[in-house]
Amino acid sequence: MPLFKNLRSRSRSSFRSPSRSTEKSNGTSNGAQSNGDVISGKSSSTLDSASYSSVTPPSSIKPNLSTQNLPALNGSNGSTNGGSSPLTVSQQRPPPSVSPSQRNSYFGGSSLSVNNGGARSSPGPSSPYAPRIVSITDNAWVNQKVLLIYGQVGDPRQHPLDGSITVNHHQDNFPQVSWPVNSSHFKALVHLVPGPNRLRLDFVAAKSSSGNLHHATHSSWINVNYLPLTNSPPLHLVILLGKDSEGTFDAVPEKANREGNNLETAIRKYRMAAYLWQAFTGEQMFRNNFGRRCFRFEEEWQPGTVSERDAASGQMRNEAKVHIVRTEKTVAELRDLQLAQQYAAATRKDELFNIAQEAVKSHFQLKPGQKQYVSVMLLDSHWDKESQTITGHAALGSGSGDLKMAMFGSHCLQSYPSSLEGVVDAFSDCTRTNTDYVANDCGQAGSNWESANIGIGAHLHEVGHLFGCPHQESGIMLRDYVRLNRSFVTREPFSTRTKTQGLHPCLPQDECSWHRLDTLRFRFHPCFRLPNDAPMSSDDSVQAWPVENGKILLTATTGIAFIELYAEGDQVCRHFLEYVNTESTSNGLPKQVTVTESELRQRVFGTDKEKKKQIKISIYSGTLGSFTVDSISSLKSKNSQVKLPKGVGYRGCKLGLSQLAESQLEQLLLDCAFQYKKLLTSVRIYHNDKVHGLEFLYEDATSQMFGNRDGKSDDFVLDTRRGEILLGFYVRAGHWIDAIEILTSLGRKSGIFGNASGGSGYNLIPPLGYKIAGLTGSCGAWIDGLSLIIMH
Repeated sequence: MPLFKNLRSRSRSSFRSPSRSTEKSNGTSNGAQSNGDVISGKSSSTLDSASYSSVTPPSSIKPNLSTQNLPALNGSNGSTNGGSSPLTVSQQRPPPSVSPSQRNSYFGGSSLSVNNGGARSSPGPSSPYAPRIVSITDNAWVNQKVLLIYGQVGDPRQHPLDGSITVNHHQDNFPQVSWPVNSSHFKALVHLVPGPNRLRLDFVAAKSSSGNLHHATHSSWINVNYLPLTNSPPLHLVILLGKDSEGTFDAVPEKANREGNNLETAIRKYRMAAYLWQAFTGEQMFRNNFGRRCFRFEEEWQPGTVSERDAASGQMRNEAKVHIVRTEKTVAELRDLQLAQQYAAATRKDELFNIAQEAVKSHFQLKPGQKQYVSVMLLDSHWDKESQTITGHAALGSGSGDLKMAMFGSHCLQSYPSSLEGVVDAFSDCTRTNTDYVANDCGQAGSNWESANIGIGAHLHEVGHLFGCPHQESGIMLRDYVRLNRSFVTREPFSTRTKTQGLHPCLPQDECSWHRLDTLRFRFHPCFRLPNDAPMSSDDSVQAWPVENGKILLTATTGIAFIELYAEGDQVCRHFLEYVNTESTSNGLPKQVTVTESELRQRVFGTDKEKKKQIKISIYSGTLGSFTVDSISSLKSKNSQVKLPKGVGYRGCKLGLSQLAESQLEQLLLDCAFQYKKLLTSVRIYHNDKVHGLEFLYEDATSQMFGNRDGKSDDFVLDTRRGEILLGFYVRAGHWIDAIEILTSLGRKSGIFGNASGGSGYNLIPPLGYKIAGLTGSCGAWIDGLSLIIMH
């Protein structure tokens, strides 16, 4: 008896069949999902790096081949990468101690009274019809509350099944949510709580496709670990109203009666749309091999709305906070202003945006230098049937200045889902848009599901601008959001936009996406930082140095992340080079990259013989600092060569515009660079709120002057006894040189002289293998142009 007593006291989860033991060993070979970047292939700091012109590189979604009862899918209805090997992700933190994912069938339904967080009473037979998740590995780490998953049931090539899956949450801490299965494919949004999440997915086949399966519930388990991020800046959500607004939005009478069109409903719908942005972006970052990094929201403890049952019961949860902000303008003034702007000069086009910015700044009480990221919905947008205009609406986004803000109207809000349970219905609702009450935005929102695409997707487009993304040749930043629904459903309804029946099934390769360049920006954006990312540097400067043999050296203290190439006349980037090393847990970027004009022309035109057409390049650092060269031809070494007393030197790219009245070109070759007995002992800076001149003082009481001696003067003395020499300069520059700082070989800095907050910051330090030979530029009343002359 004692023997059997001890046997019964053991955890039932420790009794597993050999087949599931094999599943564990195979399934966990992928390791825990890394919070860093997923290895995507060879990375290089040369021009051999890939140049993309497509919207997204090959998808990272692959079948989990550890499941022995489902073969690798190679058909058109299978996984997006056929039968390729499973995605390998680096394990950077040990996974919590949990049992492996299991896939089983339960007969009769009564067996489903199993504790969702605990072990099952008796393992059933492995089922080929248990839901199979292919978009995320077991024990993965994510950083967002609502996770988008994609999976399959059975083998879509052999016996496509319809039905539904129900997501049962960890320890029943969130209501069950069901999602449709179409032709054996399903997509679901999963709510997570901080820490380990043990999830059970139950599949029940529809009677029409199930045959003898309709009595069975087929179940699988997956473990997902949610780590909320609190050290990265949040994206704030704001609803903006006129000072006399009643807080309602446009809706047809049936919708208004059923759901309401008041402020409370607007908050729920806006919050749910924001979670859709987050789920979509997190999945896109993963497919681009940047891990499951994503922006976060400011949250607060409040009555939950992400589940309909939470909203009905008043269940409290930590959810995204929506700020309610009122402007000093009335609703009539906001709407009249928008109408007037359609016929106004360009200087008034942004007036509504500026009004919103001022209201947001006042609400958040922003201080100078404090950056804030804010998405604004204009609740008082209104469809004016008579003028056929959406008044009180502006679709704008800006990533400049301290306040990074996106703005969009509420004219599509009635079509948004207000909870997880409403997502599929919202993206499947074919009800025609009634333009007696609501707008058909640009003729692209002829039905409710298409209106949801436009409203949620176009607002996400403006959020892309907020995060620094320009328009692209494809993807969300070029109206690809008209297909946003495909990311959340597997069956698309009839489209009034294309006048065709919708796609079925909607697979990952059919979805809209962020362009690769967008995800590269997100990878290095402060709002997307992960705990194991390298510390952020305040030095975001980038420089280009034309040198011998037609080479161009690109340097950045934080590394070169990517280079955009624009052919003459291009408004969007169609060719680019990236230098991201996804194996590195730091930024892994090369600090110096060598390119040539002929190689860049080969990239853009397919030949290096297009000599007459200009190419513009924009170089981005690991902190998203950038440097743009309007014409690559201007960087030819023969144009930048400077004759030196011994040999040849090269001019770097100039800072400042050299446009002051009476500005004169200047060039100074430093004696200490060519005469070894000439010892530089100090540098004297003439300045006030601008830099007027630099005087280089030598041990023999001689000096050399660049610029003029106006303003006050300060000396920075070099420690010549320790061999300290001039290394370079930190420069604040815009139209002219606002401020300057001396940098030395011993790592010392002089401090900034001039206007320390003027212009943008640049480090002028010669690339490896070169040293300062002199200065070149221009000076009028003060220095308005400056670059280094370098030599070997």
